[in-house]
Amino acid sequence: MNNKRTAEFVLGLIGGILGIICGIAAMGIGGLGDAFGAEGANAVGSLGIVAIVLSILGIVGAIIVRSKAKLGGGFMTIAAVGGVICVSALYILPGILLIIGGLMGLFKKSKDKDNSISA
Repeated sequence: MNNKRTAEFVLGLIGGILGIICGIAAMGIGGLGDAFGAEGANAVGSLGIVAIVLSILGIVGAIIVRSKAKLGGGFMTIAAVGGVICVSALYILPGILLIIGGLMGLFKKSKDKDNSISA
């Protein structure tokens, strides 16, 4: 019953933290573009906020993956896909970390209480 899922937790946590940083960077780029009057810069800033929310969802998934692996893995996978859609190239590294951790949480087999037969 000692199923800690440390790899999934670490990947999700690092991916979520990097995702928050990337979301803040996207907001900064959007603000800079808005200051120079670039068209669509406001949308970039808004998508940065969405990326931050999704990164927080990824961190929540990393915490949950220890007790409910499928749910936590699903949260991390949703955060990875949504973050890449929102801020594309900026979210590549966090997206990779979150998708690996999420898919491990979804598909890695859990160890049962005891695989050996007791007499």
